[in-house]
Amino acid sequence: MRTANPALNSKTFTNMSRITDPSRMMTIQGTVNKTALMLFLLLIPAAWTWNMFFSTESSSAVMPWMLGGFIGGFVVAIITVFKKEWSPVTAPLYSVLEGLALGGLSAIFEARFPGIVIQAVALTFGTLFCLLTAYRSGLIKVTENFKLGVVSATGGIALIYFASIILRLFGINMPFIHESGLIGIGFSVFVVIIAALNLVLDFDFIEKGSEAGAPKFMEWYAAFGLMVTLIWLYIEILRLLSKLASRR
Repeated sequence: MRTANPALNSKTFTNMSRITDPSRMMTIQGTVNKTALMLFLLLIPAAWTWNMFFSTESSSAVMPWMLGGFIGGFVVAIITVFKKEWSPVTAPLYSVLEGLALGGLSAIFEARFPGIVIQAVALTFGTLFCLLTAYRSGLIKVTENFKLGVVSATGGIALIYFASIILRLFGINMPFIHESGLIGIGFSVFVVIIAALNLVLDFDFIEKGSEAGAPKFMEWYAAFGLMVTLIWLYIEILRLLSKLASRR
């Protein structure tokens, strides 16, 4: 199974023996339940850093928590990818850390563009449910060409972002794509579409994992992978909406 999500790649089930005991087997419902729990765990610290920002009206108050959340979340994500059996512990921890970061980030965007966060949340979950419906109905079929296209596009986006980060270290801003012009908006629309299509690959991974009789802890791992995509999609939608709002 090829997937652009680094957490849910084609080698995930390599060397995993099939589980025959239903009580110890990965299920779709179990993955859904754990995803819901991870969302709840994300919301609690997010609400805390959100309130901290608006009570102090200072981004400097939440910046350490944001940076700590993003850096800590990245480290925990890497650990989870390489130690899948630890995911019952690391996946919830990832949600908490990302919640700290997203709460502060969302508050900063909201202060500049009132109403943008509720729009981004609605679009993120609206996209999730629409694509899930399309996937379950067979309207979207995950073929090898579909996977290859999404993986290639995701890799290209990752390279662009990596190059942008390197250039910023030398005081150089990559032109156009981070601006609110037509090219910047077009780029953000493209990234949002690719991030959304990664959800379809995640759905396919979860379904194939349950069919393969993966061990129970893979429910946490699959939920973690889905959360990675959802967080990416939410941030990209925030970026797109902010570019559109800045043109008004």
